[in-house]
Amino acid sequence: MSKEILNLEPKAIWKHFYSLTQIPRPSGHEAACIAFMKKFGEDLGLETVVDPVGNVIIRKPATPGMESRKGVVLQGHLDMVPQKNSDKNHDFEKDPIETIIDGEWVRANGTTLGADNGMGVAAAMAILEAKDLQHGMVEALFTIDEETGMTGAFGLQAGYLKGDILMNLDSEDEGELYIGCAGGTNGNITYTYAETDVPANSTAYKLNITGLKGGHSGVDIHLGRGNANKIMNRFLKEASNELGLRIATLNGGSLRNAIPRESFAIVTIPSANQAAFTAKLKEFETIIKKELSAVEPDLKMEVVSTNMPSKVMDSKNQKTFIDAVYACPNGVVRMSNAMEGLVETSNNLAIIEVKEGTATALCLLRSSVDSAKADLESQMESVFHLAGAEITFDGQYPGWKPNPDSPILKKMLDIYNNQFGNIPKIYAIHAGLECGLLGGVYPNWDMISFGPTIRFPHSPDEKVNIASVTKFWDFLVETLKNVPIK
Repeated sequence: MSKEILNLEPKAIWKHFYSLTQIPRPSGHEAACIAFMKKFGEDLGLETVVDPVGNVIIRKPATPGMESRKGVVLQGHLDMVPQKNSDKNHDFEKDPIETIIDGEWVRANGTTLGADNGMGVAAAMAILEAKDLQHGMVEALFTIDEETGMTGAFGLQAGYLKGDILMNLDSEDEGELYIGCAGGTNGNITYTYAETDVPANSTAYKLNITGLKGGHSGVDIHLGRGNANKIMNRFLKEASNELGLRIATLNGGSLRNAIPRESFAIVTIPSANQAAFTAKLKEFETIIKKELSAVEPDLKMEVVSTNMPSKVMDSKNQKTFIDAVYACPNGVVRMSNAMEGLVETSNNLAIIEVKEGTATALCLLRSSVDSAKADLESQMESVFHLAGAEITFDGQYPGWKPNPDSPILKKMLDIYNNQFGNIPKIYAIHAGLECGLLGGVYPNWDMISFGPTIRFPHSPDEKVNIASVTKFWDFLVETLKNVPIK
């Protein structure tokens, strides 16, 4: 099944992408992939360096006659987001990705595909290996841990790279050129609560919310998909007010940069309210399905009997926490006035966990406007401080300010038009590309981002369009051939 992609064109990219699917590389566990990339560069006889943080840098000299061209840094990240369907048995730290050709697309079997950013990495590998292309000096920069902390980009030091142009290969719409991105901040909420004994004459249940699409909290945030944490909290609020529901544990979401697809809770209900509780759940599920029918056709809510927990959240603390989560901003906060259709500011209420006297919530705030991001931080501080919770912000990374006068942008617009007969669209992206951080270390770089068409990254629905990979490759090759002279 997986090896079928080796027959796809351009084989130069697909063979390297296949190799990457065979190497487990979830964020924070890239050691095997780092070693693989180091050996790849060395086996080609190219200068290869692993920097102190784990980034791999491979340098290929200019081909004969191209020495006067500006040097190009091809950049992608080695890690991938580990998301799978609940019924899929897959260990992202041990198991390879199973790829499937599905019509015009390649997808994985119940897991994320890793096209984000495996396709960009594979393209850079193909350039490094090629013997029949024309290009100036090429450096490949393969960063680590982009998806959870941008550790590689944060840790990159000056002096390792010599190029003049950064081509980030981590965008997800062929025919579009990206010249800016949002910055981001991690929000960390901690709420300490009192535990009490389970009220007498209670029945315990496990609540499950599953079947949501999830997706990339930057790329897909404007699609209006359901957030499992928000849906669960809404039900808990109604059921606690009306039926005396008490929370024992709560667990929703798994990654900051993925819209949460599932949420699970252990709750108790006065035994006299069991029939009303199951009826309430069915009524609520009908309402939510109707609200989200266009975007979440597979949403499922179910309740099953479970063992009685030893403790539940104190009723006063429970009300306070539920109200705070209810008030927490989520989704698109503001659209951009500068670029039509661009999300300016958003928040993803990504992970919630409640157990043993501590409730935590982890968020990812994004904005292309620093002051708007700061305002969103203040709004969230206000909400959670009123609830008596602690909130901190860390992992801040800068946005990438668009430069419409970029020389490489102008060159690539002409190249694309000559190749394909139309002019690519120019955008900024709400996702957090590494360009802002990398450009801070190498301020001389002229930067641009592009890539093949990838849909639903950060979810098990992730897929890459086969035809777009060919156009992406042809465009990259022609661009390197026509890079400006120094």
